[in-house]
This record gives sequence, C-alpha cells and structure tokens, in this order.
Amino acid sequence: MTSQPPICDYEGSDYQQRFWEQGGRAYEDAVEAVALRRLLPPKGRLMLELGAGAGRNTPRYAGFEQVVLLDYSRTQLEQARARLGDGPRYRFVAADIYHLPFVPSLFDGATMIRTLHHMAEPRRALENVQRVLQDNAVFILEFANKQNLKAILRYWLRRQTWSPFSPEPVEFAPLNFDFHPATVRSWLHQCGFAIERTLTVSHFRFDLLKRLIPLPILVGMDSLAQWSGNWWQLSPSVFVGCRAKKDSPSRPVNGFFACPVCQTPLEDTPPLITCPNCARQYPVENQIYDFRLK
Repeated sequence: MTSQPPICDYEGSDYQQRFWEQGGRAYEDAVEAVALRRLLPPKGRLMLELGAGAGRNTPRYAGFEQVVLLDYSRTQLEQARARLGDGPRYRFVAADIYHLPFVPSLFDGATMIRTLHHMAEPRRALENVQRVLQDNAVFILEFANKQNLKAILRYWLRRQTWSPFSPEPVEFAPLNFDFHPATVRSWLHQCGFAIERTLTVSHFRFDLLKRLIPLPILVGMDSLAQWSGNWWQLSPSVFVGCRAKKDSPSRPVNGFFACPVCQTPLEDTPPLITCPNCARQYPVENQIYDFRLK
C-alpha cells in the first residue's frame, strides 16, 4: 500500500450553512448550476459525486438513475442524507479519493466540484477516478484557477509573490491549492481523459458587483462568458468536461464495492463488510458506508 497523502477533513463543519446558505454565495451556486447543465449528459445509469459534501449539487444529477455521494467527512454525508432523504437512488460512502472503494469501470459518470483544490496529490486522485470509470464515461472536473484576472493584477501590483503564469500549483492556505489550466489539462491527458469542453465560471466574483447587479443579470452575464473557456481561462473557477478513455473496452462489472487497500471485490453485507483477502473490516451505520483508512 502506498503512503497516504494528507486529507482535508470537513468533519463537524457547518460549511454548507455558513459558506453557501449564509455566505452570500447565491451567484456562485447559480453559475455552477449553469455549467453543470451544459456539461452533463441528458441521462445516465450510475453517477459518482466526489467530494459531495452536504449534497448541494446532488439534485442536479437528475438524469442519472443512481448517485453515489462520496466524501471523507461522515458528518457531511449525514447532512446530505438529511437533505436528500432515504431511498435506493442515493448511496452514501465515506472514503478518500486516493483509495476509492469500488470495482474498476463501475460508473458511467463522475463529478469533482470544488474538491481538487484540496488534493495534495491531484494527479494521483485523477488516476483513481479514471480507474473506476467505464470507457467513454463522462467526467466533469472543476478546479480553482491560479491564472485568474484578480491574481494577475495582484501579481503585477506586487501584492502577491507567486506568479499566476507558472505551471506549478500554489498552496495559498494549508491543503488549499490553485492550479494552472495547462497543468490540469496535462494531468487529465496523462490520466486517460479526453477533454471535450472547457467552461470558465464565476467571472464576476466581486462583492461590489454582487451587491450592485441583480442576481439574474449577473448570472446571465456569466452564462455568456462561460463559452470563452475553450480559448482562454481567466476566471477563478474552471469546469472541464471530459470522457474517460480506456486502452480496451470496459469489461462487464462484477460487483460494486472493492477493498480500498487490496482492491478485492467485497460483498455488500451491512452492518459490517469484511475483506476476504486482507481481513480489513468496514462498518455501515445509518446507511453510510465507512471505507476510511484509519
């Protein structure tokens, strides 16, 4: 087993309420919804939502028959379950992206929104996502763009030391990274993804504009500006629509869960799942599968 990178853990956080519901983020939420509508296929079978948090985006995947919400924080998943309700359409999984507890080529869709910026080893995370996707599966990635106009201006005015034009990620706070678009594109290609469309999002993420301009107008302006993403990326948030490309066609999936350590297929046996190969055990409580590595 390879070493475990550091994990950004939102356990016990009121992030959904504090940041989204009370933090004046209606504009950001609305323009992200526009980007998702443009990149999502009209229908699908099984969606993996990586970094699902409290389920803010989950209702937007209405075209998929089933959605698996994955997050490292159990309390975030509990909030998502309270928001979405019980039922066969949603499955809740506590795990980290570096050790995904699924058999290969399981999903025909996946999203990673506002999650890559917490990845100390982003390419390794993308490799793991590609492993659990079927050939030609849709993958929508959002990342924080270091080459945004505000960062460029601050750099030119010498109010920040790091260059927005250099290819390496910048860690502006512990486990909070901004990435250069060219670097992210390179990682995606190296990990077996074909990029189909790029959208730039949140062009007008300025408190003054959000106070002065009515929300529908601001969202409409951003909606038009998003189409520029295929040519240049100068907004703080970038959405990339991809397809997973396998060396050979995906085999029929046999099983669902796999041990995150040894990748042995697992039987779904709540309240406790035991790996027949390495004997590790994973609890299931209140419909949340806990595959976190202790």
